[in-house]
Amino acid sequence: MKKIIETSSAPAPVGPYSQAIEVNDFIYCSGQIPLDATSGALVLGDIQAQTEKVMQNISEVLKAADLNFSNVVKTAIFLTDMSDFTPMNQIYAKYFSENPPARSCVAVSSLPKGVNVEIEVIAHR
Repeated sequence: MKKIIETSSAPAPVGPYSQAIEVNDFIYCSGQIPLDATSGALVLGDIQAQTEKVMQNISEVLKAADLNFSNVVKTAIFLTDMSDFTPMNQIYAKYFSENPPARSCVAVSSLPKGVNVEIEVIAHR
């Protein structure tokens, strides 16, 4: 049985998908981009500002499932420019200072709304 996880503290889906789904104690979170949940506006700025907002959005989705970053077992990072890897990683590392999850990071040609980073996570209860 799957359970929909949703919160108004993170951006609402802009298509036919859920913020997260829980199945068998695993929470599969959709990718987050740097959108402000209240205004719907993009967080503009450098890759670090965008990554910070993405991580805050992920935190809110995890919180809605009564979880936090220590529950994350896998992340996938999508960057439009791999030269942003190091500055993105500096922000990302703040959220996974101990026992970081498995991770992949790939360069893509573009992301929704023209942002430079999208991150999705899988967590375990």
